[in-house]
Amino acid sequence: MSRLLLSFAFLISLTAGFDLATAQTPTAGAAPLAPPTRQFSTPGYVKAKELPDGTIPSPKEDGNFIIGPSHNAAPEMSANEGVPKGDVFEFTMESKDSKIYTGIAREPNTLTVPDPAGPNKVIVNSYPAPYTRRVAVYVPKQYVPGTEAPFIVGADGPDPSLFAALDNLIAGRRVPVMIAISIGNGSGDAQGSERGLEYDTMSGLYAEFVEKEVLPLVQKRYNVKLTKDPDGRATTGCSSGGAAAMAMAWYHTDLYHRILSYSGTFVYQQWPYNAETPHGAWEFHETLIPNSPKKPLRIWMDVGDRDLLISRDNYHDWVLANERMAKALADKGYSYQFVFAKNAGHCDRAVKAQTLPLALEYLWQGYTRKK
Repeated sequence: MSRLLLSFAFLISLTAGFDLATAQTPTAGAAPLAPPTRQFSTPGYVKAKELPDGTIPSPKEDGNFIIGPSHNAAPEMSANEGVPKGDVFEFTMESKDSKIYTGIAREPNTLTVPDPAGPNKVIVNSYPAPYTRRVAVYVPKQYVPGTEAPFIVGADGPDPSLFAALDNLIAGRRVPVMIAISIGNGSGDAQGSERGLEYDTMSGLYAEFVEKEVLPLVQKRYNVKLTKDPDGRATTGCSSGGAAAMAMAWYHTDLYHRILSYSGTFVYQQWPYNAETPHGAWEFHETLIPNSPKKPLRIWMDVGDRDLLISRDNYHDWVLANERMAKALADKGYSYQFVFAKNAGHCDRAVKAQTLPLALEYLWQGYTRKK
């Protein structure tokens, strides 16, 4: 049993981006515990509508919903006869060619440790390191080369599931004809890594990297014209990629208005320390959303009842963080849909297969192409 729990925790650490040594440990030397199942009735959680098992919300409904425990894949996630299949192109980007992200990595076999200088700081040993990232570009068959199109940018790419869903949704005229750009991270995970630096930093820098160094290559290589209208631009990701998706739009509302997040890391993973956002992405629901004027954003979010929990401080409960996000968005009057999935873990693949078509259709409600 201990070996099973250890393997489970190790798998989570790879998926979510945190040190195994900082996960829940009941006693020194004991195997880390799997995250506990959280109940949607937990005090402090947002009120949500519980749906019959196997059903999902309407893409036209705002608010909070509970789904599960069954998670069968939506039919739009498979290739269907008669549906045109978009083209997918791939290329790589090298750190040596970037002026924004030149590459770092954490020192091998090292962990983050608390900084005696402050309770909200950690010490990480990193060094310059090159990377190669993969980028996948989805172009639907319905796209007319050279015409302006809306698009969605995804983290931790390539993402074939996104492309499959778009084939069916575009053919059914449930979302606009759009380009999808799925960008791989710069390697590693969590504090001190290139991925952590890109995704967990609370700033608009990653959006600027995409705008200045990725999108021009996509347009030049594949004869596509990407809209400049922020209402025709969406971001998506899971875990820290979800936090990055939120940061891209929050800090650059001039570039993005639509955000899709699975198990968003709206917790304190930011490194290096930033006094303006001392609790990292936890600040979204703690201070930024509550204390800022409402922005023109539309947001879809998911979290699983067995999502991540790290007990080292009060800022590493993924379920609570997403619940707090939903409350902050509701209090400000944002257009959002929040799905709490029973019988689901971090970035749960079954939940994504069940809900991605819904999420995309919800995300693009109200879009009108500007002429």
